[in-house]
Amino acid sequence: MASHTATRTVRDMMLRRTNQSMRLCRELQSAEFHRLTKPVLATTAWIVLVLCQTNLAMATDTKKVFRAGAFAIDITPQKFPVSSSGSMTHRVAKQAHDPLHARCLVLDNGATTIALVTCDSCMIPREIYDAAKQKVSQAIGIDTDHILCSATHTHTAVSVGHTFQSLVEEDYIPFLVERIAEGIIQAHSQLEPARIGWAVGNNPHHVFNRRWFLRPGVAIDDPFDSGTDRVRMNPPANSPALLQPAGPVDPEIPVLAVQAIDGRPIAMWANYSLHYVGGVPPDSLSADYFGEFARQFTKMIVATQSKPPFVAAMTNGTSGDINKVNFFEGRASQPPFEQIRLVANDVAASAAVAYQRIQFEDWVPLAMRETEIELGVRRPNADDIDRAKQLLADAGSGTKNDRRLIYAGETLDLAEYPPTVKVKLQAIRIGGLAIVSSPCETFVDTGLAIKKFSPFKPTFTIELANGYNGYLPTPEQHALGGYETWRAKSSYLSVDAEPKIRQTLLDLLDELSESQPELNVAQ
Repeated sequence: MASHTATRTVRDMMLRRTNQSMRLCRELQSAEFHRLTKPVLATTAWIVLVLCQTNLAMATDTKKVFRAGAFAIDITPQKFPVSSSGSMTHRVAKQAHDPLHARCLVLDNGATTIALVTCDSCMIPREIYDAAKQKVSQAIGIDTDHILCSATHTHTAVSVGHTFQSLVEEDYIPFLVERIAEGIIQAHSQLEPARIGWAVGNNPHHVFNRRWFLRPGVAIDDPFDSGTDRVRMNPPANSPALLQPAGPVDPEIPVLAVQAIDGRPIAMWANYSLHYVGGVPPDSLSADYFGEFARQFTKMIVATQSKPPFVAAMTNGTSGDINKVNFFEGRASQPPFEQIRLVANDVAASAAVAYQRIQFEDWVPLAMRETEIELGVRRPNADDIDRAKQLLADAGSGTKNDRRLIYAGETLDLAEYPPTVKVKLQAIRIGGLAIVSSPCETFVDTGLAIKKFSPFKPTFTIELANGYNGYLPTPEQHALGGYETWRAKSSYLSVDAEPKIRQTLLDLLDELSESQPELNVAQ
């Protein structure tokens, strides 16, 4: 608290000096100055003018103090059992294998304050994020459009949104809202003078496109009996039926880090386009490899004893069509949690290598843009609805395990959806680095296109951010069919949604690149 008071005192003093210098400069630059006729007086005034302008520049530079604060708040449910998301059927967890967190980072360059949050959850509806952001804005004044909240996409977290037959754990939602807000507020309270930097790592060993073309003559079924799919999601690894993947991968690991002035690590935000790892028993909650990555990375940079605690976070990039399975060769099965440990350790090691290359800066421009666009919904027609009703009537009541019946239920749910939905998109500039957000399970094609055409290098996407709007295949991938395109609560946006989202994000990046950094420190 004393350091915060001292910082404010220094800022107040520099503000007074700056205002005095500005008044003097204006007086000397007035018409009265130019009417000075005595050479000595004019020369003296000119010297004073130069000195005051120099003092003003020095004062302005002195005011540029970059600050950062981070906090990881526990969002593990306080009572069990709870509904768990990530499956097509209802699943109940009786315990948590490891804690779930909302990892929060607040950055402040004196003119702009932004917050980044990533939560150990499969997906979180927009209403939950919006409620948490409002609490933060009311408590500490960060604008809601300067807060980016996302989910990691662990498939073993508390169910807070409607997907397939998962039941929403309604009692957990107020707790989650409160904890997200508390985490940001705590991170803000720990703001301290800091330095910031970034680098890009690489690890191709755990990202594989999961959509495959199969050899001619191999049947590909779909739950609508349409027979139009040309690719299959998650086919048997190393099967003779495999032909080639239907899309690329992105092995990059962007790493953003902040450290205290004395070099003590404060936080590190990484990004990797891997869906999740899995291997968790169905009755357990787990943060999956995202949580294990944070623990492993913290050990690797010897930050386990940092005070306040160091916060590492892994955000999900563009992994809508990516899995950890090596379909080319296959892989031996592992005991529960072992594959999580192996992947997390390897990816953390790659991130640690990039971390060592970071060149930290004392101050960088910060800017953030947010917009909302309206997208179409792929609703079922009358024939689709009649077919779904007949299938469900024939099957009777109870949990549905057959895919045709599961998607029949999804068809009836989507019949109640509105024709359009609004989605929130954001872009952030941190010096020469840029981050964009997507509320969808975004395909790698989209992430690579944004990286290619962004005016900022590097740029990366945080998906499942500020809401959940299902899969986001490109129009080309839509034409191939496959699980990610099957109409459901997990995939309902119109075919032209991806180009609209991608172009809007690029437009926001262009806007950030054209805007000048704020020169005056907000008081």
